[in-house]
Amino acid sequence: MLRSLDIRDMLLIDRLELDFRPGLNVLTGETGAGKSILLDCLGFVLGWRGRADLVRNGASQGEVTAVFDLPQAHPARPLLTEAGIPVGDELILRRVNGADGRKTGYINDRRASGEVLRALSETLVELHGQHDDRGLLNPRGHRLLLDAFAAVDLSAVRSAWAERREARGALAGAEANLAAAKGEEEFLRHAVAELDKLDPQPGEEAELDTRRRAMQGAERIRGDVARALHALGSEGAEGAMLDAGRWLDGAAERAEGRLEAASAALQRALIELSDAVAGVESALEAMEFDPRDLEKTEERLFALRALARKHDVLADELSGLADELRARLSRIDAGEGDLARLTEAVAAADAHYNAMASGLSETRATAAKRLDAAMAAELAPLKMERAVFETVLSDAEPGPEGRDAVAFTVATNPGAPSGPLDRIASGGELSRFLLALKVCLARGNDALVLIFDEIDRGVGGATADAVGRRLARLAEGAQVLVVTHSPQVAALGGHHFRVAKSVTDGMTTSRVTALNDPERIEEIARMISGETTTSAAKEAARALLQG
Repeated sequence: MLRSLDIRDMLLIDRLELDFRPGLNVLTGETGAGKSILLDCLGFVLGWRGRADLVRNGASQGEVTAVFDLPQAHPARPLLTEAGIPVGDELILRRVNGADGRKTGYINDRRASGEVLRALSETLVELHGQHDDRGLLNPRGHRLLLDAFAAVDLSAVRSAWAERREARGALAGAEANLAAAKGEEEFLRHAVAELDKLDPQPGEEAELDTRRRAMQGAERIRGDVARALHALGSEGAEGAMLDAGRWLDGAAERAEGRLEAASAALQRALIELSDAVAGVESALEAMEFDPRDLEKTEERLFALRALARKHDVLADELSGLADELRARLSRIDAGEGDLARLTEAVAAADAHYNAMASGLSETRATAAKRLDAAMAAELAPLKMERAVFETVLSDAEPGPEGRDAVAFTVATNPGAPSGPLDRIASGGELSRFLLALKVCLARGNDALVLIFDEIDRGVGGATADAVGRRLARLAEGAQVLVVTHSPQVAALGGHHFRVAKSVTDGMTTSRVTALNDPERIEEIARMISGETTTSAAKEAARALLQG
């Protein structure tokens, strides 16, 4: 419920504090008195986009504060929590408009953007008038209105739609992957065959490279080693030293011991030389290799490196690459089976969605008949008993909320063609259609403050009285604000406010006054007779208030 509205320096209002009550609140006043200014200011604090020149002439800034009661189950609470704004039983919206056009909004004293205010306003206020373009006259919203009337639970259809979309996405992805894989199938099979033929092993490149360098090195030094062995062996140093030893041994008996040290040193040298010869012989044997082994090693090494360059990987990664390519081939081979399984999943998801959507269509069709009957019952007291309101369901593109398009159509006279609500009805008829629709659709939704801006324009007499009674009924257990020129509607209000314009010191201002009973008689009499109220008009006003 909107508890209060505080306006400062906005348009023709310098300072205004209004307290509203539950039930039917009516605002009356002469044309141009400023009734629409109140709606402009309320729209401003709610973040609605509207006129830019709101600040009162001469003021540095304008400000509007709106206070709402917020019961525990109010739909605004989750939005406030999501926005990180403290939530209590009272909601205070404040918005400041600088003379430079800059706007700053606050929710419970926390800075808030216009987007947050607008989202919050959807749970707080609903505005209707002859030029309503936010709800009832917008065909795109008719399905939502019908679903609200039928209290439809869309969760099952939305879940089925999500499953259907997921299944179709999985199938499309698998088809795309398989198509891409098949595009490289020839390459994959050739690459795998090439890798399988070579059969590269991890660490093989380093091993081959070491072996190759060893054979290349042996080939270069083997001749020197062989010559060294010849120089050290029996035909070289070893043979000469053996001869020298024999010669010393033969001379030792006659040398009287002088050759003993030399003979011992020579024996030791022969032992070391023998070890050296054995080592050289061993090394020479190790350097023995078949030139064909070097050729084969180089061929294998070069083949590994060439294949690594071809696939832009390291030689040690070729084995893993072969496994990866084989896996991709396996996916191609298994792809057809996967497609068959995914196709079955899509068919099952389609069937489930179609079943849910068909059930929803049946629910909507039943609700449409109930809404049409409810509208007929509402239109008759509004002196439109010959008008025909029909909720038309047609096929639409499937989506998360089913596959139905909903449109409200009317025919105002018997035999006349039906058509869209805003094209067929005249101004006065349109007002009554909108009111009847709102009465039917608003049942059970007491969270919104309903505002009707001159929705009774173009009607009078008994029809205006019927409009007022519908508004009063709509206000039972809820809060309704009505801007009206109809005395019949004004008389049915539970709370009456008069908007008047005055000029003081050359400055035009608007004032809003809550009326007591005598003041209500005067105001309704003015609405009946015009600028000069007569005694007959006052009596008529009393009769309306007592009726």
